[in-house]
Amino acid sequence: MASVEQCEAALAELARRLEEYPAATRREKIPDRSVELTLLDLDLSFSARLHDGQLIDIEQGRLDKPHIRLTMTSDDLIDLTDKRIRFTQAWASGRIHLDASLRDLLRLRGLM
Repeated sequence: MASVEQCEAALAELARRLEEYPAATRREKIPDRSVELTLLDLDLSFSARLHDGQLIDIEQGRLDKPHIRLTMTSDDLIDLTDKRIRFTQAWASGRIHLDASLRDLLRLRGLM
């Protein structure tokens, strides 16, 4: 099980990676949405916003009705960040659960 600090660092890394995409691509492919990540093994949630192609306002806590909800273990978050597993592979195998609209899934799939 990863620590809370490792998970915070992983989220910061994911936010940094989004910034590597060209700004026009980010704005086109990444909708403005609220995001919640629940880490089952830590009984902890993080919330953030996707805005203007960036992941911002990352903090601990839950949202009432996020547009995009991800659920996984802390180890899966670290494995994703370290590129030991691919998102689509983890999602298809049930390691990661994603709750989002079909439109959001289609727009975000190019980044996954």
